[in-house]
Amino acid sequence: MRLLLKSLVAMAAAVALLAPAAAATPAVSGPDGGPAGLEWAAGHDSPQLYPNVYIEWDVPITMSDGTVLKSNVYHPADASGRPITEPTPTIVNFTPYTKLGSMIADSAMSVPVLWSLIEQLSRNIDLTGTPFSGLTDLTKALGGGLMRTFTVDRQLIKSGYTQVVVDVRGTGFSQGIWDLLGEREQQDTIETIDWAARQPWSTGDIGMTGVSYSGLNQLQAAAKQPPALQAIFPVVPSRNPFRDLVAPGGAIGVTFMPMWLAAVNGGKLVPDMVSLLQGRFDMKWLSDRLADPFTFVDALLEVFLQPDIDSLSPRVRQLLDADSPTRLSWETAPENITAPAFITGGWHDVFVASQADVYRRMPLAPGAKQILIGDGYHISNGNESGRPGQPPRMDVLQRAWFDKWLKGIDNGIDEFGPITMKEQGGGWITASDFPQEGAEYQRMYLSAAPSGTGGHSVHDGSLLTEPGDLARLTVAPGLTGLCSRDAAQQTIGVLSVFDACGKDSRIWESNGLTFTSAPVAAATTVSGPIAVHLNTVHDAADGYWVATVNDVAPDGTSVTLSSGQLVASLRTIDESRSIRLANGDFTDPVPDLSLDTRQLTVPGVPVPLDISIPGVEAVLQPGHRLRVDVYAGNFPKGLPPTAILMDTGFRPQHLLLDPDAPSYVNLPIRGNPGW
Repeated sequence: MRLLLKSLVAMAAAVALLAPAAAATPAVSGPDGGPAGLEWAAGHDSPQLYPNVYIEWDVPITMSDGTVLKSNVYHPADASGRPITEPTPTIVNFTPYTKLGSMIADSAMSVPVLWSLIEQLSRNIDLTGTPFSGLTDLTKALGGGLMRTFTVDRQLIKSGYTQVVVDVRGTGFSQGIWDLLGEREQQDTIETIDWAARQPWSTGDIGMTGVSYSGLNQLQAAAKQPPALQAIFPVVPSRNPFRDLVAPGGAIGVTFMPMWLAAVNGGKLVPDMVSLLQGRFDMKWLSDRLADPFTFVDALLEVFLQPDIDSLSPRVRQLLDADSPTRLSWETAPENITAPAFITGGWHDVFVASQADVYRRMPLAPGAKQILIGDGYHISNGNESGRPGQPPRMDVLQRAWFDKWLKGIDNGIDEFGPITMKEQGGGWITASDFPQEGAEYQRMYLSAAPSGTGGHSVHDGSLLTEPGDLARLTVAPGLTGLCSRDAAQQTIGVLSVFDACGKDSRIWESNGLTFTSAPVAAATTVSGPIAVHLNTVHDAADGYWVATVNDVAPDGTSVTLSSGQLVASLRTIDESRSIRLANGDFTDPVPDLSLDTRQLTVPGVPVPLDISIPGVEAVLQPGHRLRVDVYAGNFPKGLPPTAILMDTGFRPQHLLLDPDAPSYVNLPIRGNPGW
């Protein structure tokens, strides 16, 4: 019976798409999908099989420990507004941002005049060529389908899907204590998938969607392989939020994390006013909120206020232990994901370090796993989409993905990509692998010899193919990072509205060391993860180092392609997570980031550090140069915990350029730069 129902749903969807079962699969080509991409968009944007959406509000879902989660269930509905009786595939979105927020955003998008105005603004605000062109990059995202993957997509529902939006335990209107990506929360997700699969309105075929936290939640769930989960569509997800966001390189995020915790904790304290007015208010919800009103905030405050490392509480010390239950529960194993997965991300997303890594590690055939990475930030995913030569919108891709894997419609989406990337400095491309075939790692050495291009920096050095002469350069902590691409990244794209911060690093470089190559003779691609090896000297018991890789245009504009950072005392490398070449050079050095393996520096004694730079796909156009910047801090992106920061003494730090123990960057290069 269930197989029959699935077949009927697939047939109905095919009729709605005006694609008879006997018709050939449309041709898929290029980043925009070619003819198939046009059909996906037309099928999504045209009138659907069902004209309306019926919403069940605050549907309770009882977990195995008795905790009740609240969900809104969106059903396809007929012309009179009644929900259809035929079972449909079901899409689950697990959110900590409250389904109340999803409801408000969905309601706004459901007002045709209002949403049309928003889309018009997204297309017509064009500040290209002005110092605020970054604003255009953000507004374009409004028309790129991101909002429909964050909330609900009514076109998707009307085409024959049920969507369930669930408040994560301890957030929104759900009972319980917020477990923040922990094992109990992951168990809730599995139980909710099972619940949705058993409902009379479901065919038992479950997909998952959602943005950011809801994308990370999908990876966690898929790694546990619940039988009903058939496909996921995670937007800007992470496989390891501790390493990506909480403490990359051992420095705690001081911008995004506080803002994000304030938003989620504030949202979870908003009561269900309807139930209160109707006299059915959930007192268990209230007692749970009183028991834990500000999840994780106390730990964050302790990290920044406790100056003595030996006085840190066991809870905080556990966060700084690589093998702690909390850290281990946050780290997803992509090797366990077997459900087809379409990942979207951005080169400047806060979770960029994870996204290509997840794609690479999933044991799925290309096509059943796909990744789309744009040149954007956390809130601008999909800002370059929906036009010729650009990928289809996020909501269009999501619909095509679920039609293929939940309804069995042969629409060609599995022939898309499988890797669709915006080359920084170039255009959209498709690839079969990342790093791309033909990319070979090459050392470029940091030299004190002037390049003639970095006079605005603390020291203008060069990148050379051979080590230079012995030199010692000094760099001190500063605040120019307030206007930097890393600051724009940590504000999820907000600061990128200023080109001087998001698209030009020269303000930041005024307090850093720059090392610049000769101009490339021909277009040269950097494709893959990057490793920077520094020979450092400290005046204190610790230090904090930052390295960026930049594209420098002939007019001097220095665009940060990617960046990494490392607290010197947390330099111990976890070889089980790291990748080396046959010659021993790292391509992706992953630090242990644990107090148990912390090594204080000895003033005056050289210390080698290996800094991981998240992978990029960038093309240096003829006449452009490659630059490595080195800094002694990265505020406001991050600060070491105060107990560690005190050991740095905020002292200047020194880079030792020694031909016998060189500092260098290990670059994956395609093409002939002529260096």
